Amino acid sequence: MSEQIMPLDGIRVIDFTQVMLGPCATQMLGDFGADVIKIERPGAGDLSRNFFGKPSEEAMNNAVFISLNRNKRSVEINTKSAEGRQQVLDLVRSADVVVDNFRAGVMDRLGFGYEALSQINPGIICASGTGYGPTGPYAHKGGQDVLAQAMSGVMEKTQDPSIPKSIYPTTLCDYSAGMHLVQGILAALLMRDKTGRGQKVGVSLYDSMIAMQMQEAAQWSKHNEVLNWAAMPLTGVFDTTDGAIVLVGAFKANPLQDICTALEIDDLSPRYPNLDVQRANKPLLQQAFRDQIATNSSEYWLQRLEAQDLLCAPVRSLGDALDDPQTAINGMLCPMQHPVLGEVTVVGSPVHLSDAPMQIRHLPPRLGEHTQQVLQELALQLRSEAAE
Repeated sequence: MSEQIMPLDGIRVIDFTQVMLGPCATQMLGDFGADVIKIERPGAGDLSRNFFGKPSEEAMNNAVFISLNRNKRSVEINTKSAEGRQQVLDLVRSADVVVDNFRAGVMDRLGFGYEALSQINPGIICASGTGYGPTGPYAHKGGQDVLAQAMSGVMEKTQDPSIPKSIYPTTLCDYSAGMHLVQGILAALLMRDKTGRGQKVGVSLYDSMIAMQMQEAAQWSKHNEVLNWAAMPLTGVFDTTDGAIVLVGAFKANPLQDICTALEIDDLSPRYPNLDVQRANKPLLQQAFRDQIATNSSEYWLQRLEAQDLLCAPVRSLGDALDDPQTAINGMLCPMQHPVLGEVTVVGSPVHLSDAPMQIRHLPPRLGEHTQQVLQELALQLRSEAAE
């Protein structure tokens, strides 16, 4: 059986990234065939190796790190030493992409900015994920997911004014910016095929969150109106006798009439005939829904709502979602046998290619696991170049 051909076979990525934004991007590149060489600080490594207590072998290979670093090779290099800097430069000579998610200017100070690296490899693509972008009043501030939620306007909106503002409980900004970083790298690789030259690729947490609000931004710019999809009058989360459901009353000619039919209550649509009237009376509508939905089970109401072709779903835990057969059918569970953690299951790739399914070629690496291997390959490469 021939080896699987992958889209990014032959692409080498030098990966300086840490924590979430960068690692989720470089993991996707590795998932589709790139040779990702993860540069880590001697004795410490990626910051996410040290989230959970003392730097024991198990702590440094914790589940958070494991989830973001498959299909990579770890190399310990002291980039502050002359020898370490030279090793990085030698690796860059045969690389295609260098990725970091440091603060703006850090790679330049290390001597690994685009201007320096393109002198030794004109085809190199230098991709950076920052908090706010490479220039401007916030360029050198520390970027972080929660800060981007706050600064971009995402955190300010709630479903209802009575609900306190809060932090979105998963890494919305990091993952979005990481996927934008992948898009930029792939676009730069395609352009290099046309021009022969590399370029800089930049994304930021801030820009990704502004972009995610493209509909809201257009509505505000044109009409000075806040567009808040979660605050629509016929949409909400409602407790049942055994859990909760979410209902989206939209995309139908008369969704309120259909909701009332499903909920076995009097038709409220003549009294609240259009969206403006429904918005003005949202508290009354929501309370009517809430009172009735609280009288029966989630399954009961979901069946009735779906019978009216209304958009609805149960509110589930992550554990429930991971246990759902649909999750397994979609290939979103990747069990692996890790040498430190033992059996562990991580999330697979959400991108499915029919001719190149994602493969785990390298388990998430132990710190410095591939240092000797990569440096030996580098020495062979340098001797080969010297002999030519």
